[in-house]
Amino acid sequence: MQGSGFLGIWSDIAAENETDYLHWLTREHMQERLGVDGFLATRLFRAHRKDVCRYFILYELESAAVLGSAPYLARLNSPTAWTKRIMPLIGNFVRGGGSVIATAGSGQGGTVMPLPLDSAPAGHADKLLSDLAQTDRLSAVRLLETDPGGTSIATSEKLMRKGDRTFDSLLLIEGLDESSVRTAHERLHRRDPALRIGTVRPVETFVQVFALR
Repeated sequence: MQGSGFLGIWSDIAAENETDYLHWLTREHMQERLGVDGFLATRLFRAHRKDVCRYFILYELESAAVLGSAPYLARLNSPTAWTKRIMPLIGNFVRGGGSVIATAGSGQGGTVMPLPLDSAPAGHADKLLSDLAQTDRLSAVRLLETDPGGTSIATSEKLMRKGDRTFDSLLLIEGLDESSVRTAHERLHRRDPALRIGTVRPVETFVQVFALR
C-alpha cells in the first residue's frame, strides 16, 4: 500500500440497485475521492456470495490525518446529487480509517479477506504477519488500526446513512485465490484462537473488480 493511512468500507446493496451503485462508484465517487489531497489509490472488491450484493472498498491515504483534513470534510459535506440518491440505499455499512501498522509480503492479491477486529492481535504484530505471509500463494498480510476521532467525525454524508458501525483494527489478508486466504485465516485462528474477529462483519472473502490510482 502507498502511504501510511487507510480507509476501509463495507456495504450491501439490493440487487435491483447494484448497477446504479457500481456506476456511481466507478464513474463518479471513486474519482471524486482520489481528487482529494491525500487520497492515493482505491480498490473495489465483491464478496464471494450469491445471496447478497456485498462490497468492500479500500482507500490508500498519505496518512490518517487525511480523514480529518479540510478538503476531505468539505467533500463529505457537499455530496453530489448521485451520492444523495445512493447513500440511503446502502445497508450494513461499516467504515473505519486510520494507520497502517505492519505489513508482510509484497504486492497485492486479487482475493482478499478483510478481518475487522475488536482489538489488535496479542504479541508482536510483525511476527504474526510474517508467519501468515509464508502461506502458499499469499501476497501480503496487513494490520491496520482505526483512528476513532477521524472515523467518527459527523458529516452530511454520514447523516444520509443509518446505523453506521466501525471496528478497532483490520487484518487484511491478500492472496492469489480464495483457498490461500482461507488457509491463512485458519492458521491465524490456530495461532490466536481468542482473537475477536467478525463481530461487525462475517468472515468472508472478496474478489477485486475495480482499481483506480
